[in-house]
Amino acid sequence: MKKTVLYAAALSFMLTSLCVGSNAADSADVHVTIVNGSPALTQYEVNVTDIDGDGALTINDALTLAHDGAFDGGSAAGYASATGDYGLYIEKLWGVENGGSYGYYLNNISAMSLGDAVADGDYLTAFVYTDTDAFSDTYCFFDANTISAAAGESFTLTLNAASFDENWNPVTVPVADAVITVDGNATEYKTDAEGKVTMSLAASGVISAYSEGMTLVAPICKAEVTESAPAVETEEPAETEAVTETEPAAEPDAETAPETEAAPETEIAPVETVTAPQTADAIPAVLLTAAALGTAAYLTLKRRNNK
Repeated sequence: MKKTVLYAAALSFMLTSLCVGSNAADSADVHVTIVNGSPALTQYEVNVTDIDGDGALTINDALTLAHDGAFDGGSAAGYASATGDYGLYIEKLWGVENGGSYGYYLNNISAMSLGDAVADGDYLTAFVYTDTDAFSDTYCFFDANTISAAAGESFTLTLNAASFDENWNPVTVPVADAVITVDGNATEYKTDAEGKVTMSLAASGVISAYSEGMTLVAPICKAEVTESAPAVETEEPAETEAVTETEPAAEPDAETAPETEAAPETEIAPVETVTAPQTADAIPAVLLTAAALGTAAYLTLKRRNNK
C-alpha cells in the first residue's frame, strides 16, 4: 500500500514538473496601463521576466518592471506588494498608499491576485480608487485596445463597463453619454445609448472618456492615424476648337457655269423588214407547179405505152 502511494506521488510530481516546464516562458511582452484618477501610464510595453523569483511570469512581475521603467525612483519608490490570506496584494501603486484600495484587470477581466500569470500580448490595467468610501470607481474599456485609420476617416468604438447582475455574476454593460477625450482634451464626441461612438481624427493620439454621472476608470485606446492618400489629379482634356459648320457648296449659277458640249447624236440606220408573202399571192405558184408535175407524169406514161 505504501509503495502504491509513493508511486502515485512520484508520478504526480513528474507530471506537474513536465506541465510547468512545457508551459513556462522566459519572458512575455505585456502592455501595462496605470490610472491614478487620470491615465498615468498608457499601454507601456514591458518585457516581463520572473523578477520576484516565484517561478512564473505574473501580474506582480509586470507591475514591478513597469514602475522600474517608467516611475521616477523605480519600483522601490512607487510600487509595493505583500502576501495576505488571499495571496499577493498591492500596498502601493504609482506612489500612492491608500490602505489597499486598488484594482487590476487582465485583458479586461478582473484578476484574482497579483500571482495570476501573464502571457505575451496581454493588456494589464491597474488603478487607484479615487472613491475610497463607496468604491464607486467603475472599470470600463473600449472594444479595441488600438485602432488604425487614415486622417479624417471615420471609425466606431464601443465603451463598456464591468458590472454585476442580480446574482452578482460579472457582466458588461454599455456606457452611455460618456465624453470622448483625445490626449486628455475633451471632444465633441459622446457615446450613444449602446456605448458606441463614431469619430475621426486628424492625427495619432490616446483616446479615453469620462462621464458626468459616473466615476470611470479612464479607458484607453491608442489611435494610429496615417496620412490620407493624396487625391489623384486628373488632367483636364485639352480644349478643342469648336467645329464650325460649313455652308453647303452653292449650286453653280446657270449663267456662270461653263456649258458642257452635248454628246453628238448618232444616226440610227433604218432596219429593212422583209414581210412574208400573203397567202393569196402564193396560190398561183402552187397551181403552176402542180400542173407542171402533172404534165411531166402524163408524158412519161405516154412514152411507156408507145413502146
